[in-house]
Amino acid sequence: MIQSIPPEMLAQISREDAHFARAPQAFFEAWHRGAQISGATWFGDGSVEGLRRATNKWDLRPDTFRLSDALGVLSSGERMFLSAMVSFYNSHEGGALLRRCGFEGLADLGGLDLQRRQVVADLILHYTGW
Repeated sequence: MIQSIPPEMLAQISREDAHFARAPQAFFEAWHRGAQISGATWFGDGSVEGLRRATNKWDLRPDTFRLSDALGVLSSGERMFLSAMVSFYNSHEGGALLRRCGFEGLADLGGLDLQRRQVVADLILHYTGW
């Protein structure tokens, strides 16, 4: 016996296919915004020109060594934001940074301003793996 797929399920599949087809570019755009907010120092080659030239997430890999060393001198919001971003790149290293910031769960991101919350939300929504 052949069963047909309900139209609402077909519509949902179509929406998800469209979303995930756009996801890599949307992730990069959110990542780029995050790098602009935080400053070029922490991403890619560390230069403003490198940030401007970036065309994909690989061009803006976080400098985890520099971030880890500087964590103590950043504001609490910047520490949390950068650590959250690193966690998309490398969950182990990002998780360690988040623990150093006192991160205990997603509600801790409530301390971020709207601009940074939007970046994190967009990264979550469009993440398909590094």
